[in-house]
Amino acid sequence: MITEAADRRVGHPATRGRVIELLAQGPATAAALSEELGLSPAGVRRHLDAMYAEGLVSAREQVIRGPRGRGRPAKVFSLTDTARDGLGRHAYDGLATAALRWIAERGGEREVAAFAAAQIASLEQRCEDAVRDSGDDPLARAEALAEALTAQGYAASASTIATGGQLCQHHCPVAHVAAEFPQLCEAETEVIGRLVGTHVQRLATIAHGDGVCTTHIPPKMARPGAPPPGGAPAPAGRTELVQIHDGVTMRTDS
Repeated sequence: MITEAADRRVGHPATRGRVIELLAQGPATAAALSEELGLSPAGVRRHLDAMYAEGLVSAREQVIRGPRGRGRPAKVFSLTDTARDGLGRHAYDGLATAALRWIAERGGEREVAAFAAAQIASLEQRCEDAVRDSGDDPLARAEALAEALTAQGYAASASTIATGGQLCQHHCPVAHVAAEFPQLCEAETEVIGRLVGTHVQRLATIAHGDGVCTTHIPPKMARPGAPPPGGAPAPAGRTELVQIHDGVTMRTDS
């Protein structure tokens, strides 16, 4: 069951997938869907309104036979052809989720993590060649990685920001499954770190309801004695500030 706490954002992949699965069985009202999902009718309506705006569901007034009560009839929601075209993908997601639940029940969380790492290993192999010739700068490697991920269907981009760089993935092929099993996101983050050559931090994921998967990449740390970017070495006897990832440290040159 999807809890309200896990469903704070409209368009949460797990909820949307369940709504589509339920409507694939036939038209339903928001009240009926909320009972099946274990969410409030208002929460379900927010999802339905968003899906209606995207052309995934259609709505009509419920036909009532016999005496009508007070108020307007409830709306009955149905899947559109656009949504039905994606049912094959949702069926695959459902099978993948069921397989991971089976693994979790019998092997525990460690086995799920091991499975996720094994699955993402093939993506790492396909991207290794793309970043190998981009040098050792993490930001340059991130740009090469973004091109490689785009070729794999992730619609990725890399950019430089004040605190280093960031890698954005605008599409996630496993978002519906990762919404329940974040080990997939964790394994992917570890792969990104290995490929760019530094520790990275995942700031947002599509699986958790964010619009984009965003990974922060810190700048390459200065080596002791190395000149600051764009300048000459500090004169002898002066105190130089060297920025490192966790803060600022003082170094005095003799």
